[in-house]
Formats: sequence, structure tokens, C-alpha cells
Amino acid sequence: MKVVLFCGGLGMRIREAGENTPKPMVHVGDRPILWHVMKYYAHFGHKEFILCLGYRADVIKNYFVNYCEFTSNDFVLRKGGKDLQVFNSDIHDWTITFVDTGTNANIGQRLKAVERYLDGEEVFLANYSDNLTDFNLPDLIDSFSGQSKTAAFLCVRPSLSCHCVSIGSGGLVQEIKTLSESETMINGGYFVFRRTIFDYIKAGEELVHEPFQRLIARKQLVAHPYDGFWRSMDTFKEKQELDDLYSKGMAPWQLWKRQGNGGGVIPAKGRSASPLLKTKKK
Repeated sequence: MKVVLFCGGLGMRIREAGENTPKPMVHVGDRPILWHVMKYYAHFGHKEFILCLGYRADVIKNYFVNYCEFTSNDFVLRKGGKDLQVFNSDIHDWTITFVDTGTNANIGQRLKAVERYLDGEEVFLANYSDNLTDFNLPDLIDSFSGQSKTAAFLCVRPSLSCHCVSIGSGGLVQEIKTLSESETMINGGYFVFRRTIFDYIKAGEELVHEPFQRLIARKQLVAHPYDGFWRSMDTFKEKQELDDLYSKGMAPWQLWKRQGNGGGVIPAKGRSASPLLKTKKK
């Protein structure tokens, strides 16, 4: 099943991590958050990706074209670096389609721009590429498959902390409670779509605005509630929190590490790209 990832945002609220760095390329640990999202999907067997690029698309393209397997895998170095043997591989069996969808495009426009790359896909996955979870993805897919709906998404508790105020007559405060402790749930990304989603999106529309309202009116949109780990990386503080979990070896989203990566020794000459990308360069 193909996975569409929206990678075109400017990331204005996380500029402390790098003035010219596109948000999906802001690192959590030793890899960009985009990589962590892709590894999550690959863990469940979904290894065909369509990246909707926008701001600094060149940074994302160059990262994968010049991908270094040894950054996150054990390896043996011989002959002063001329001979590398990598014990595991991250992306050698991934297929990645890079699509420039416009610097200022919204999510709906980006999705429409990659419609042609989804030919033959009755159902596909999508995500924002800046949120992480330990949710068991097959639960969402299986639930969706059992319903004749057009779209579904993961519904989560917000990770931010702010105070919700209930105001009565005369401006009197009736109640104050922390948002994360309330009954509020938000769209956590991790979408499942049927191809008919494109029938609901008109030119220039934002995905969760007009198209989702049409889906709601026709009872074609369902949410899958989840109370487990979910974090979005919208601010530098949230990046630091994810880095802290990663550095302590307590990164819940790294499901692939719980069962091991598998794979054998992969020979590589010099510090170059992964086997998949090297083959493409020939």
C-alpha cells in the first residue's frame, strides 16, 4: 500500500532547529523526523512512498540520493574507508517518488498533485510527516477495510499543554482545566483513503476544511481513537522532548527496534548511497 507524505511545510515555529531546514528534515536523534515516519510505515510493510515536496525540496532529495546506511547501522570499515560492510539496511527495499507540489500549496493541493502517481491504488495511506506514534497501524487499516467509507484518520489526545477556560455571564470563570486532561481529541494524521477522496477535493481547497466537511455530510469520514503515545513536532520545545526520549533509549515510536531490523551484511564501496540508490545511479 502506497504512503503519501506531506513534506512541503515551512516549519516557521521550529526555525531554531535550522533557518533553511525544511521541517521534515529537522533531526530527532541522528535522523530527520521524516525518516522516523517512513521507518514506522516500513515496519508494517508499507515501503512505497510518495513525498509531496515544497519548501527546500532540494534538501530532501539530496538527503535520500546521498543516503548513508552506516549512520544508523553497524558496519565494518576496511582499507581506510574504501571497503564498507553494513550489517543492516534501512532503505534498500524502499521505493520513493519525489514530487514537487509547490512551495505555498496547502495539503489538499499537494494531495491532488500526486493523484496520477496513485493509479491502481484503491486504498492508500497518508500523513503529515511531523508526528510520531507507537500505534499498531494494522488496527486502523483493518477497521477501515471493514467499512465502506472514503476516509479515516487516527484521533489522539493533544500533546500540548494549555488551559481551557469556561466563561459564564458577566465574565465569571466557571472552570479551568488543562487541555490534555479534557475530553478533547484532535486529528493526529495517519490517514487511510480510498481513491474516491479525490472526488471530494476541489481546486485550491485545504484537505480538512471543505473536503472533510463534504465527507462528514455524507457519513464517509471515520476517526479511530487512540490514547497511547503520539507526539507532534511543531515547536523547538517539542523537538527537544523527542530528542530527550531518543537519547534515553525510550523512543516508543521505534517499533522496528523492538523486533530487530533483520537483514544480512550489505557490501558497500566507500561512503556513498544505499544499495537501492546506487543501483539507480548506474
